[in-house]
Amino acid sequence: MSGMDYPVVLAMEDFVPVALTVTGVLLLSKVDDLDTRLVRTAALLLGLGGFAKCGWKLLIASTDIDLWVMPLLLFPLLSAGFLTLVKALEPRLPIAAAAGLWMAALGTSFAIGDTLPMLILTIGVSTAVAVYLFRRHKLFLLWIAGQYALGPLGGQEHQTIALQWIEQSINTASQAVFAFAAWRVLTLQERKRQETPA
Repeated sequence: MSGMDYPVVLAMEDFVPVALTVTGVLLLSKVDDLDTRLVRTAALLLGLGGFAKCGWKLLIASTDIDLWVMPLLLFPLLSAGFLTLVKALEPRLPIAAAAGLWMAALGTSFAIGDTLPMLILTIGVSTAVAVYLFRRHKLFLLWIAGQYALGPLGGQEHQTIALQWIEQSINTASQAVFAFAAWRVLTLQERKRQETPA
């Protein structure tokens, strides 16, 4: 990919779904029965992963400079972020098991010279997050459905600008659903709190 065929406005729009995801996770950090520090750590890791990939795209689109290591950070950071969020949602998950799973995927990626193991882990743990969050609000199912829809589109051999706009529009919409669902979880919590007799 070069700046010649990747518009700056498309690169800039890619920051929007990342911001929506981070916003949604930060909203979840205010939910009473979740570990605030863990959820905020998850938000940080997810944000760093997303912004690294977006920053790489923007740099290429605006300057043609390719810092190739930046997109490689995406799946290691996303998987770590979602694993952290799973731990917050399921406190019984052993930290050693989560860390061991992440290290195994990272080591395999290095061994085979491919990010596929980290991608598979990211898909798995984000799905786990969706399952846990679905119990709190049904809209989280729509979020993960949007994420799964990106797979076939991203796998297309010829990534035209029009196709990438479609991908980013789906991603933005699904992350907006995630942020809205997180907000609804928080507002429902506040409503129950107000309805509970003192």
